[in-house]
Amino acid sequence: MTTDFTEAKKTATKSMTMIQAINEGMRVVLEQDEMCLILGEDVGKNGGVFRATDGLQEAFGIDRVIDTPLSESGIIGTSVGLAVNGFKPIAEIQFMGFIYPAYDQIMTHVSRIRSRTMGRYSVPMVIRAPYGAGVRAPEIHSDSTESLFTHMPGLKVVCPATPYDAKGLLIAAVEDPDPVLYMEPMHSYRSFREEVPVASYTVEIGKGKKRIEGNDVTLITWGAMVPLVEKVVKQVGGDGISCEVLDLRTLYPLDEALIAESVQKTGRAVVIHEAPRTGGLGNDIVSIINDTAFLYLKAPVERVTGFDVPVPFFSLENHYLPTPERITKAIEKVIHF
Repeated sequence: MTTDFTEAKKTATKSMTMIQAINEGMRVVLEQDEMCLILGEDVGKNGGVFRATDGLQEAFGIDRVIDTPLSESGIIGTSVGLAVNGFKPIAEIQFMGFIYPAYDQIMTHVSRIRSRTMGRYSVPMVIRAPYGAGVRAPEIHSDSTESLFTHMPGLKVVCPATPYDAKGLLIAAVEDPDPVLYMEPMHSYRSFREEVPVASYTVEIGKGKKRIEGNDVTLITWGAMVPLVEKVVKQVGGDGISCEVLDLRTLYPLDEALIAESVQKTGRAVVIHEAPRTGGLGNDIVSIINDTAFLYLKAPVERVTGFDVPVPFFSLENHYLPTPERITKAIEKVIHF
């Protein structure tokens, strides 16, 4: 019996790292839609500082994969103009810590044009932003400032934790009629591989994923913290603690139903993120739990986060990030409350 070629192509997979999956996602959308283009610092000839756009300028030309001046505000401002005129730009900010000069453009134009024009115009653009500590980058390169953008109605924020989600969320972000900030955890770029479909597919924006099923405590996280949390779950499982792991995947809008359902079942929750504690997205998650599962709680919700300081230099970076020990301590605290 022969397999239909079309069906075989749909189910064919390839082992990829996250950076390869991101590259494949961009290749897919460039092939599918001639109005899609990429712009950013060193994205063309050099293939990006992390090689995320490697080979794309060669394949699609300098008019589709465009090297820009070193001007984040200019990159985003140009992308807005392109988007309202029918293009689908993918704008790369080389590091999320470099996004601050573009914040004005994102806040005052990117997120508001649909509202400002009463729906006449939308801004179908994606902003790619590598983020996070743990890669020994210099000052400002390792910031995790997602909460600045989850407080910006009109802008969606996504953050993949796996190669599969990286490709699917990127394609979904490009297809979305509204602007999407696509956060890329640098620490996960080449840390592991996963089988990823060769064909085009999407991961729905606004939907989290239950990575591990459990009964005693819900662990809520995203991005580079997901594999760390999964490692801790294996360790505490030997002590008889059954953990449920939620990977939010979309940070705005949050999947409130997934959070509520899980915490109502387990009665305990720990939120883990690498951004500073004060003003972090974890605060919003705790509020959602209070609104939807307060009467189910058997212990106060714990947070394991970065500290309220700038990401420190190399020798202290590992102390800044959530560690297995800190996460385990928080789990034990809610279990034995």
